[in-house]
Amino acid sequence: MKVFEKENNIFKLLSEAISEGIIVVNEDQVIVATNGSANTIFGYEEDELKGKHLNILIPQKYHHNHKSHFEGFVNHSEKRNMGKGRDLFGVRKDGTVFPVEAGLNPFAIYGNSYVMALVIDITFRKEQEKQIQDLNAKLEQKIEDRTKKLHHTIQELKEEVSLRMEAEAKTNESLKKERDLNELKTKFLSLVSHEFKTPLSGILTSATLAGKYNQTEQQEKREKHLNTIKNKVKYLDNILNDFLSIERLETGKVTYKFSQFPLSKVINEVVYDANMLLKDGQRINYPKDIDDYVIEFDEKILELVLSNLINNAIKYSGEHTTIDLQVSYKDSILTVKIIDQGRGIPEKEQNFIFKRYFRAENALLDQGTGIGLNIVKSHLENLGGSITFTSKENKGSTFIVTVPINTCKS
Repeated sequence: MKVFEKENNIFKLLSEAISEGIIVVNEDQVIVATNGSANTIFGYEEDELKGKHLNILIPQKYHHNHKSHFEGFVNHSEKRNMGKGRDLFGVRKDGTVFPVEAGLNPFAIYGNSYVMALVIDITFRKEQEKQIQDLNAKLEQKIEDRTKKLHHTIQELKEEVSLRMEAEAKTNESLKKERDLNELKTKFLSLVSHEFKTPLSGILTSATLAGKYNQTEQQEKREKHLNTIKNKVKYLDNILNDFLSIERLETGKVTYKFSQFPLSKVINEVVYDANMLLKDGQRINYPKDIDDYVIEFDEKILELVLSNLINNAIKYSGEHTTIDLQVSYKDSILTVKIIDQGRGIPEKEQNFIFKRYFRAENALLDQGTGIGLNIVKSHLENLGGSITFTSKENKGSTFIVTVPINTCKS
């Protein structure tokens, strides 16, 4: 027992660092050591329990059973929770009985066998459990009483549950939208540092160079840099518009404004802006037979859809290629096809192309946010339209947009 004596600091140092009460007994159930937590739990002074029989800490009515339980544990020594499946109680020096939780750990030192008990006072836990049980019992009684008296209100309760579930679903949807919006803001801040850096640098460089060409004969060079600035500003403006569109879509603030306008007006504006982005030798085939059509639709959304798809066709196609723009109208459905000769979309990634922020692996080195197609698809579906595509890697892609519209010959 010297290992547990006061002069031996090893047990003291280890046991006093533990918040649980530690009680060590020998084979005769005589207490040979305790820590400060155990003394506090049971209301004893330091070393006051040493040499006492373990029964001093166990309520009288449990003494008989405890002896057989202890002997059974010693004969089958293994770590386990004492009294598993049963309520355990301890008794303080002042006679107060209180609930405990104990774990038993057998060990041997210098040929002597001991059992270490880790004891926790669970009075507070039991009081909480009792309160919960009482509350549950009261609730069950109330439900039973109400069922007996007001049987016809069961249907009302079911309807209330249904309404609560519906409200919960709406709340969860709102929380999801809020999380998505926060994600959008985070993505935006990230893109500001990446997608904005290159065009802003190009704008600064071109503005600086344009200022140096102040001679009349240098007008062509000035215009070249001014066009670069216009293109970079247009690119930044498109990014900002994309993020504003997502925010409106996510928050349900998007509104659509229908009006009548010539179809050729939108296509002319889109093609005019796209011409400034064309690479060397690239060209756009203008659609045939559209000058006489006046359609009723959201003009800005149609412009956004076509600009996004044509700009992508230019970006992901090489020099000296053709972007073919085809328009047809049948049974109140306007169909627009944008056909390019670009790098195409890898087959294994085609299922994800409309997913927000997704970018195909063969497009990662190009500037882009990965949100344009997602916005296009969302707007079209909101307006009863659709977008589909076919693509073959290194051969090109065809995007097909269909929208229901009212149209007439002008």
